[in-house]
Amino acid sequence: MRHARRRVVRRVTRLAAVGGLLLGGAMVTNAVASEPPAPTIGVPFTAPPATGEGTDLVSRLGNSRTAGSWVDSAGRPVVAVTDEKAAAEVKRAGARAKMVSHSMSDLKSAAATLRSAPRVPGTSWALDYKSNQVVVRGDSTVSASDWSRMTEVAEGIGSFVRMERTEGTFTTRLNGAQPILSTAGRCSAGFNVTDGTSDFILTAGHCGPDGSVWFADDRGRSQVGTSLKGSFPGDDYSLVKYDGGRAGKGADIVAVGDGKGVRITGVADAEVGQKIFRSGSTSGLREGEVTALNATVNYPEGTVTGLIETNVCAEPGDSGGPMFADGVALGVTSGGSGDCRAGGTTFFQPVTKALTELGVKLIVARSAGGTGAAPAPSASPGAASPGSTAPITGTDVSTLLSRLTDPRNVGPGMLVIAGSLVALVATRWIRAEQDRKAYRQYYSATWG
Repeated sequence: MRHARRRVVRRVTRLAAVGGLLLGGAMVTNAVASEPPAPTIGVPFTAPPATGEGTDLVSRLGNSRTAGSWVDSAGRPVVAVTDEKAAAEVKRAGARAKMVSHSMSDLKSAAATLRSAPRVPGTSWALDYKSNQVVVRGDSTVSASDWSRMTEVAEGIGSFVRMERTEGTFTTRLNGAQPILSTAGRCSAGFNVTDGTSDFILTAGHCGPDGSVWFADDRGRSQVGTSLKGSFPGDDYSLVKYDGGRAGKGADIVAVGDGKGVRITGVADAEVGQKIFRSGSTSGLREGEVTALNATVNYPEGTVTGLIETNVCAEPGDSGGPMFADGVALGVTSGGSGDCRAGGTTFFQPVTKALTELGVKLIVARSAGGTGAAPAPSASPGAASPGSTAPITGTDVSTLLSRLTDPRNVGPGMLVIAGSLVALVATRWIRAEQDRKAYRQYYSATWG
């Protein structure tokens, strides 16, 4: 009876091992036949938001029935509405509705009134969709009399205008991912773009006037290009035309530090509540969240409108640097207040508007498509133009383990095959040992 049980166990083990070999072989075959996984990048990625759904609903329902949209912590779109019928339409579309007192028309009218008031450097305002308010901020340079005058303007508009004082000063972050230098100052490369004939770096407009010559080193030996088509104040973008006309290898990658980078695959408008990353040569890679859109900032040099407001930090030297989410380009660093020790507010020029106004397209990875995108040359380790900064290099242990356990790769199949082979060898060894033991027991009984 005991021998019969052993035979059953051995047969079941052999069958399981053979089944494992077949399964592992099928997994390897499937992985080889499937598309290769996306390249590993050096930043944590967030779940993509429900891109555009809330914006589409706001556009369809109109400014008198809505007051903006945002993405909640679960990535679900939320739309602020002013009537029950609009709320029902939002719910039918699969989004969440929030009833508010003031429409987008009210919020924009309040912003227009603030713009028409005497300009006060060191102030800003933005449409806070979540609170259904227009938030006006004044930095430490705003005098008590100027702040009192702005408060009177706000009170004349209504209670949905909120006044806040903030520490630090609102300044352009002159001096990004890769530094570029000129007599105008130190600035940053943002994203690479093209008009189909020549390639350019998209950066901040306040970095320097048209005609500024940019270098990749502080000794002026490696010339990058020349500024043209800038807009500041009003907007905050400009192009730096490459001297050779081409961005070169790695044009679709932005650096995030430590020799790592993110491959840019497209461009989009930012959404309130969206998790974002920003890269800069002074403070490196930082993450935060979009807090408001259509922000206006009164810098000492002039007023810039239509900016993206975020709670990510930035410091002097980060200007023009790229802001992105899940490989999608969103903005270039304009300015803000605070620093990366105490935190602060940073504003970004939307990439979509800059591309439209400048008549260029973003250079993106070959696999990416869509409107406004242009294919990029292939990237190779160790080679990247100033606009793209640095390609992805190196593989750490965590990356290797994740690749081995990724079902899209051959790793899991190879692990199953290896385990099955070990089981087969172990089964044969155990059987041989049992046979030798039985042999010794049988013949030992006949001795003497």
